[in-house]
Amino acid sequence: MRIAVIHISQETNDFNPVLTTLDDYAGFGIYEGAEIFEKLRGFGQVGGHLQVVEESGLEIEQIPIIRGYASAGGRLSAETFQFFQDKIRAGLQVAGRIDGLALQLHGACSAEGVDDVEGEQIALCREILGPDVPIVLGLDHHANVTQKIIDNATAIVGHRTQPHDVYDTGVIGTKLLLRILTEGLKPTTAWRKIPLVSHQEQFLTSQGPMKVWFDAARAAESDPRVLQASNYPMQPWLDVAEGGWATIVVTDNDQALAEQIADELADLCWSLRDDFQLRESVSVDDAVRQADAAPGLVMLSDTGDTVFGGAAGDSNLLLEAMLRLGIKKRALVPLISPKAAAKLVAAGEGATVTLELGGDAATEFFTPLTVTGTVRTVGGGLLKIEGYNHQSEVDLGPSVIFDVGPVTLMITTLRGVAGNVPGVYRAMGVEPTDYGIAVLKTASNFQYFAPISTGVVRADTRGPGQSDVFTLPWKRIPRPIYPIETFDDWRAHSSQPGGLAKV
Repeated sequence: MRIAVIHISQETNDFNPVLTTLDDYAGFGIYEGAEIFEKLRGFGQVGGHLQVVEESGLEIEQIPIIRGYASAGGRLSAETFQFFQDKIRAGLQVAGRIDGLALQLHGACSAEGVDDVEGEQIALCREILGPDVPIVLGLDHHANVTQKIIDNATAIVGHRTQPHDVYDTGVIGTKLLLRILTEGLKPTTAWRKIPLVSHQEQFLTSQGPMKVWFDAARAAESDPRVLQASNYPMQPWLDVAEGGWATIVVTDNDQALAEQIADELADLCWSLRDDFQLRESVSVDDAVRQADAAPGLVMLSDTGDTVFGGAAGDSNLLLEAMLRLGIKKRALVPLISPKAAAKLVAAGEGATVTLELGGDAATEFFTPLTVTGTVRTVGGGLLKIEGYNHQSEVDLGPSVIFDVGPVTLMITTLRGVAGNVPGVYRAMGVEPTDYGIAVLKTASNFQYFAPISTGVVRADTRGPGQSDVFTLPWKRIPRPIYPIETFDDWRAHSSQPGGLAKV
């Protein structure tokens, strides 16, 4: 049995104007052939896939083709999009006959002139492999599911939790692929497109409305006829023509059951639509004051500049408030700024420097702030990062630790993990537990800091990842879409309403 593996992932934020290039992928590693397994054993979807294959007891020849991962950001450059198309085509053509493809994509990636990158990628795989080779597609559950994705996948699996357990998705996808190949399963898919968009503050699957919806999918899978039930609350900054939430149900040759459960999951989601809109974030000044007054190390979530959601990491709003309000605690603040990093690296360790920080990329949201501080450490480059579940090495590019009053800034050239993982500070010689506040450039990926923190405060910051979906400059998303417009019947405005659609 011969199984090919392709893993390509990036989440696009259409309100970040900076294009994602091959340099962004190189920061996390572009691997081909055997190097994919050498680098990613134990990590991510590839690691989960490897575990299942090695524990299966089956005689399997693996054909690892290409792995490219970049953190969330702006649309892919045309060159980057074409690079991966060329790698997919060449890799599958050279591979010769294969029995199945483990295809691991994100699902919310766009490029210059291409809304649906994953649709193009899986369509290319199907074109080369033909109609009969099983393709099991693993998606991030913040994917934007499209008709092209559905048409070309044999079966689709998605992340079951937020924070994401990407290893788990690799496990369930490859288990399903092996069952298709060895048991003769006949996957049958039903899906629904839900005209809904929501901020990210209710995205955690351990609580609130998202838990209700995802628990219902898990309950559906208790029926042995159901191979996979997966929900897709599309990340809220993807401005594309087929945008919106979705649910997918895959059964073993039982279309009626798949349609029934897809209807039930979509209707449940719609019934919770207003619960998904509940806001927990507070104003910038209030958030800073709360974090400063609370005991222990507090995570201060910069919702509008969520690098893990594709923002550029150049917000200075919390930095400005901390300095203006005169916080008593010491605070960690990450900032992505190639220009500032270059200037501070050139100044060298121990130098006192006055410069402008912030607003490098998302100029519509942020204005540069003039600060004076001291360069503590010059470092960066390719670093080993402990505690990051995607991989063990991340390239920050030339980077510095820069002290400005009570604030310690980590200023990087590349996006890396943007200070969202304690291990990145430790790799730069800073111990996070020596601080009382850690600004996180995410509104939901708190899992890395949670073991050393006492809680989280969400700041209602503006930016490409802001919670206020109403004032984002939407141009392409289908309208009407809830809650930007309000309506009661989701099927009346859905591109995939299902069997219960009103006639």
